[in-house]
This record gives sequence, structure tokens and C-alpha cells, in this order.
Amino acid sequence: MSTYISTTDASADGTDKNGNGGLARELIDLAPSAAAVRLQEFSVESIAAILASLSPAVSEDILLAMDDERRQTVIEAAPQATGRQWSANLQYPVDSIGRLMDWPHAVFRPEHIVAESIERIRKLSKNVLVTYGFIVDKEHRLVGLVAMRDLLLARPEQPLSEVMISDPFSLQTNLNVIEAMRLVVNKHFPIYPVCDEQGRLVGTVRGRTLFEEHAYEISAQAGAMVGVEKEERLSTPWPVSLRYRHPWLQLNLLTAFIAAAVVGVFQSTIDKMVVLAVFLPVLAGQSGNTGCQSLAVTLRGLTLGDLKPGRERMLVFKEGLLGLFNGAMVGVTAGLGMIVYAWTMGNEQFLKLGLIVFLAMVGSCVVSGISGALIPLGLRRLGADPASASSIFLTTATDVVSMGLFLTLARFVLF
Repeated sequence: MSTYISTTDASADGTDKNGNGGLARELIDLAPSAAAVRLQEFSVESIAAILASLSPAVSEDILLAMDDERRQTVIEAAPQATGRQWSANLQYPVDSIGRLMDWPHAVFRPEHIVAESIERIRKLSKNVLVTYGFIVDKEHRLVGLVAMRDLLLARPEQPLSEVMISDPFSLQTNLNVIEAMRLVVNKHFPIYPVCDEQGRLVGTVRGRTLFEEHAYEISAQAGAMVGVEKEERLSTPWPVSLRYRHPWLQLNLLTAFIAAAVVGVFQSTIDKMVVLAVFLPVLAGQSGNTGCQSLAVTLRGLTLGDLKPGRERMLVFKEGLLGLFNGAMVGVTAGLGMIVYAWTMGNEQFLKLGLIVFLAMVGSCVVSGISGALIPLGLRRLGADPASASSIFLTTATDVVSMGLFLTLARFVLF
């Protein structure tokens, strides 16, 4: 969710043309559902004016949080161009460029002359911020772009076709924010034209909106890994937060039962040698951290587009190899710790126990590293958010493998 007040309708102090700057800033800090409730006391005309001062991403999220009748009433109360753009944007998927579009105001034909275009821009600038002029053909396909500097330096009688930049860079409506960021990361234009699949100009998106939306998506990843919805904010009412979080905690509890069941299978082994129970959390914690490292790197690669198609196997192999080497090095330390601890406890099999800890640490770290890469890749293959509760699934895998491997080795080596 972008967090700026649109410069189209806002003054330098952040107050929109209706004097609602303070409320606009308050809405930005609220979750969409809470913002919709906050606006209930206002007339639909006031709501439309307030939402028009926000970025499309914020205003449309709030509109979606309203009931259908209220939403349609607010859209109809907005200025015609704004309401039309809101209705169009809401047809696109969440997190797509189509959801971030503003109405393209300064649109011209190639045969329009410079003098007429400048006069029209002067009139438009009284109500909207004009950065570029967009040139379209008879089918409304984007064919060019003209900057204000080029207009000022051109001869008044020149047609725009002679001063425009032909075949300008544009974004597609169905691109998601992450994909769009990869395309614009080295461009840094203040505004980007947005076209549909036929190349028709359907909107514009401000560079600031795009970068802020990208930052918001990244900030939401940490929460998504543990089952926190990205809509939740510090200001979200506790009943709503409870509804967001609790289902994932139930899932986490279910997966914890799976790990507990593995330990229960080996209860007789633990009863015979209680010293084994001391090192269960050591193995689980170490392998879990190894998996989280792999998970973080994989999610970063997916987010930034570093993971190219066909390189998934190489990534999984690399993380497994890192798990092997890291597991071996920490396994030596953990094995020595077990030897010392078992020896001080008077256990005559302290050397075997040290070997078991070493082997279990190596094996569990290898599996954890591979799981950290496979889980987000698998979620993406299924069409889900790669970060969605991935930490919960990873914790289950690492706990089951580390404890199961450790106790299995103990049963066969010691008894």
C-alpha cells in the first residue's frame, strides 16, 4: 500500500483542496477496514474528495473494504475521470500495476501542433500536475511521449510528431509490482505510461507510487513468513488482528503435534538414556536457523528476480551443500559438547553420543538448507505467495528431521 498524498490534489503542506490533509494522513496509517469505518461519519462527496487525494493503491484498498453499495456510491460521487479510473483499476488483480493507475490527463494526437498543446496543458495544470504529454493514434495506442522542455523549445507551428519521443517505455497493466520494479529500477522516471495488451494507453503510474508500493510489499514479507497478513498495521483493532493471526497459529500447533509425535515414537529410547533429551533443542534450533538462512536468501532471490528459470536445481544443490559444510563444522562443536557433557554425567558411551550428535547435525542441516529453498519454490509453483507462512512449514520440517534423525541414530547405535 503506497503512503503518499497525491500531489495532484494536495498542497505543499499535505492538505488537499478540501482541507482534509489531516484525515488523509490518518487514513494512510490505518488498515483498509479501519479506514473504511473511520469514513462512515462523512458524506459520500467528502469521502470521494478525501480518497481522490490519496494514491490509487490506498484509495482502492479502502474502497474494497466498503460494502458494494457504499463503494459504488462513493465512486459515482467522485470526479468523472477519477471515478472511471477507480472502477477500471478495481478490475485488475491485487498487487498489479493496473491497481496503481491514475487517469492520463495530457493526451494528444501526433498531428496536434505545439502551440495548441501548450495552451491545453496550461489549462490542465490549474487542476492536475502535468509531467509529460502522451501521444496516441486513432486506436488510442501509445506512439510517443513529449517532455515539457521539448515543447518549450519547439516551434509553435510544429506538430507533436516532430518533437515527441517515439516508442516510449511503458508498463503493462497485468505486471505485478515486483516485475515492474525490475524494469524501472535503472530508469527513475517521475511517471510511467501504462498500456493494455493491445498497446492502448489506459493510465499512468507515478514512480513514487511504484517504489513505495514495492517497499510495502517487501516490508510485508517478514510478517507473511509467520502468518501475519500484510493488511495488518499497528493501528489494526485487536479483534481484526486476532482474526488475521489465529488460523495460522492453529496450523502451527498442528505442525508442532507432528514434531511431538516423532519424539513420542522414541520415548522408550529417551527413557533409557535421558541425556538425549538435553540435545534435542540444540539440534532443532541449529537446523532451524540453517533453514531460515536458506529461506531468506531464496525469498530475496524471488523478490529481486535473481532466480532465473531453470536455475532452481542449482539453488537447491547450493543450499544443500552449504548445509553439509555448515552442519559438519557446527556438528564438531556440538559433538564435543555432547562428549564433555556425557562424560561428566558418567555415561560410558560418551564417544558414541558425540558421533551421533555430529551425524545428526550434518544430516539435519543438509535437509534444512534444502527445505529452505524448496518450500518457497513449491509455494510459488502452486500459485501461492512464496512467503506465505513459509516459516511455519520450515519449522515443522526441521524439527521432524533433526529430532527424528537424532533419535533414530541413537536407537541403532546405542541399543
